[in-house]
Amino acid sequence: QVNLEESGGGLVQPGMSLRVSCAASGRVFSHYAMGWFRQAPGKERELVAAINWVGDNTVYSESVKGRFTVSRDNTKNTLFLQMNSLKPEDTAVYYCAAVLSRSPSHIEVAGGDYDYWGQGTQVTVST
Repeated sequence: QVNLEESGGGLVQPGMSLRVSCAASGRVFSHYAMGWFRQAPGKERELVAAINWVGDNTVYSESVKGRFTVSRDNTKNTLFLQMNSLKPEDTAVYYCAAVLSRSPSHIEVAGGDYDYWGQGTQVTVST
């Protein structure tokens, strides 16, 4: 069992930055590939970014590439998402998710393949 708790969401103006975090507890965090997903009202959940166990392999959705950075600190059991140049269309509930890694390079992009999810943190980008 892995417990995930997001934090750091809030209300920011367009163009500003925000960092959300995901604290993990339970099983050994470093054995899990991690992902950030988001869901806006009336829209389906979508992948934002994913990272492998080691932290040296990442993928991003096209809509956030170049603006968002996913990282992890396995010594602190924490996943991060640094969001820069935020836009109103980034407004959503952001969720972190974990799946047991098959290999050090394993990275997962399909939400349905993740085993554990946090409760989410609201990010609102508005004037």
